[in-house]
Amino acid sequence: MQQRRKAATLQLVRALRSQLATTAAERIVPPAAAVLPSGWRGIASAAGDGGPAGDSAAGPRGGPFLTWRGALLLAGGAAGAALGAGVGNTVAGTPPPAPSPSSDSGSYIVSGGGSSAPAVVAAAPWEKLNGGGVGSRQQQQQQQQASALPAPAGGAGVRPQAAAIAAAAGQGGREQAQRREAIGQKERPEQQPAPEQQAALEEQGEAEAGYGEEAIVRIPGEGPNPFTHPDPVQERDAAGLPLLPCGKSQAPAVPPPTGRNWPAHLVADVTTITADLPVSPLHRYTFWTFDGRVPGPLLRARVGDVLELRHTNKDRDGVGHNIDFHAVTGPGGGAPVTYAEEGETKIATFKLLHPGLFIYHCAAAPVPTHISNGMYGLVLVEPEGGLPPVDKEFYVVQSEIYATKSTETKGMLEYSYVDGLDEKPLKVVFNGAEGALQGRSPLVADQNDRVRIYFGNAGPNLISSFHVIGNVFDKVYREGDLVSPPARSIQTTLVPAGGAAVVEFDCPVPGNYTLLDHSIFRMEKGAIGFLKVRPRGGDRRRDIYDSVDPPLPCPGCKLHP
Repeated sequence: MQQRRKAATLQLVRALRSQLATTAAERIVPPAAAVLPSGWRGIASAAGDGGPAGDSAAGPRGGPFLTWRGALLLAGGAAGAALGAGVGNTVAGTPPPAPSPSSDSGSYIVSGGGSSAPAVVAAAPWEKLNGGGVGSRQQQQQQQQASALPAPAGGAGVRPQAAAIAAAAGQGGREQAQRREAIGQKERPEQQPAPEQQAALEEQGEAEAGYGEEAIVRIPGEGPNPFTHPDPVQERDAAGLPLLPCGKSQAPAVPPPTGRNWPAHLVADVTTITADLPVSPLHRYTFWTFDGRVPGPLLRARVGDVLELRHTNKDRDGVGHNIDFHAVTGPGGGAPVTYAEEGETKIATFKLLHPGLFIYHCAAAPVPTHISNGMYGLVLVEPEGGLPPVDKEFYVVQSEIYATKSTETKGMLEYSYVDGLDEKPLKVVFNGAEGALQGRSPLVADQNDRVRIYFGNAGPNLISSFHVIGNVFDKVYREGDLVSPPARSIQTTLVPAGGAAVVEFDCPVPGNYTLLDHSIFRMEKGAIGFLKVRPRGGDRRRDIYDSVDPPLPCPGCKLHP
């Protein structure tokens, strides 16, 4: 009888620890978690068989092994330590520790935390990452709400459900222990151990329950643990950072915000490919590209993240390439360690120490040739706390094309190194081609939207005078600086070659707005695009913009479609 009760008590303790550790670690509590599972109630009943003698979990008149008070306080202590220590790490910006699944799909390895409590395991990805596309205010708010951990009385950073369960477990355990202890003192006072003996017994119970060592715990019942959330953030790097795919999108789309307040190890696969792409309605050009597009993908990360770059060279002409990240601290911005010949893959890791919007480009010799041929893109490194939510985000890069008409292939352009030296581009374009943001593919927003544009200038030679006709930039994060306060009410912002800027503005009046380099002859070379603001709700805001006569078309005008 004594052995049976002893085993039942320890099983209850382990079950409570498993449930509470899983709750604290995953931050996801199903409604059923608020009710003690039937398996646990069965264990409690078995441990309490025998009437008043059940309070000691031992046979009648036998020496008590572990009182109910000790067992339940032990479980409550595990809950408090798990919720307070494990979740607190997340609030402080430290990634949650990693889970270690056992061969049983319903079990987890819980690493001991010395003589106090086991460490919390697993961090569920409560936000969707790497969704791609144009970000929205609603999407950012949902992700920020999902990743922000409020701090109720149950412990810093604990979600309300987890705090409620922890409080219920601790309070309920104390009340039950007090009731059973009162019964024991009334009916069998001679069986109560001395304080020294009680402390020794509780210490023994902690040791046998698995504290301070590695123990496998699971919730009783058939099948896998019902409170285990499928979690892709289980793989960790050597430093314990969660391994996640890097946010990545093709222009003009922008990946969604990271939604994290802790650093991660991000993995980005980038492939260099030769591609024949249109540069105007009449001409095509053989580009050297990242991932087959010009510009290359926008990568989105968070300050403190580790970026693992996997660069594969599939250039059909056998040209070697690398990547110089302006966001990277170290020789060459990573170029020497990412250089790959045709058919090679190079892997390098970089810790992102500085928030901001940064250019990346190929830096293989001759560098201006590789940039002119389309090998560039942007990296967005969010600051602590992320950026304020907006309704629409867009990715735009200006660049120059130095080329002449091919004498061999009709409609093809050929690269001109001489024109590059003379800084005389044939084309100045947004997103790799004349007309990339015109016709059927303008940027699109809705009336009253807050718009943010991540704008880069790949050059390789010219300074851009970026302007939006018909609007004023409410905020400009000059030179990609996301740390300093933004400039306000800016009409035109200068963006140097190899630089970037972030601009924000509101769209209260529907209609077409023109993006251009206000070195305005470049408009004739292709540096122009459009933002279409669709009406919403029928109010065209004539209090802001009105006229006696309707607008008339301007013959031959490229600025006002």
